[in-house]
Amino acid sequence: MCQLLGMNCNVPTDICFSFTGFQARGGLTDHHTDGWGITFFEGKGVRQFLDPNASAHSAVADFVRTYPIKSKNVIAHIRKATQGETKLENTHPFVRELWGQYWSFAHNGDLKNLSIDLNGRFLPVGHTDSEQAFCFILQELDQGFSAGPPPLEALGNKLHELTMQLASYGVFNFLLSNGEFMLAHCSTKLASIVRKAPFSTAHLKDQDVKVDFSAVTSAIDRVAVIATNPLTENESWKVHEPGTLLLFHDGAIIQEFKTIAGVPTI
Repeated sequence: MCQLLGMNCNVPTDICFSFTGFQARGGLTDHHTDGWGITFFEGKGVRQFLDPNASAHSAVADFVRTYPIKSKNVIAHIRKATQGETKLENTHPFVRELWGQYWSFAHNGDLKNLSIDLNGRFLPVGHTDSEQAFCFILQELDQGFSAGPPPLEALGNKLHELTMQLASYGVFNFLLSNGEFMLAHCSTKLASIVRKAPFSTAHLKDQDVKVDFSAVTSAIDRVAVIATNPLTENESWKVHEPGTLLLFHDGAIIQEFKTIAGVPTI
């Protein structure tokens, strides 16, 4: 399976520290070598880097790791291919426009025999179940809220409904953002941490690198980091239960959905 990394903050923040550990999982400390990508939201725009080569040996990844791009929402993905060849068009995250906003999506899992109808408004370019699912999500949002973006609570409820529908086809860990919020779904494996004052020193699991966050943050900063597996060895990450959908905004979880005995609940 693939590896996911997301960041949602209340102030623009760089992801260099987390990406340093994450990059190593693409061929150095783990076997996910079928490409990688990352999307940074900056204002109304996005800055995206994609590479079908392993992240641990990618010059583009080296650049991203050392270039402090500041963003309030970031999605990164390291690929272990299950559907679709190892090509640029099949590399996550995927980006599309809806309601005059860029949306980005990355998936860890495998949706077998995916049966959905796409009306042509959003169509996959590559050949992955992941991109098909993303197109379907945006299509259903577009049809369900034709007047434009709804309040965040209504949007979260609709996204939960769509998540449960798609998760019925298989493993569906994913990250989704429009630059304002981050949606994270744990189908099998996902963890998160919210860093806020008082900040401490963190040490990566995959690289011998540490950072004293108290020296590089202010008292008002709040940063949520989401990953398939915890990235640091000396912090308390929350490992989420399968069937949990989390809505992050300004570095905090503002809504959490669960499925109990097949019945969606909040």
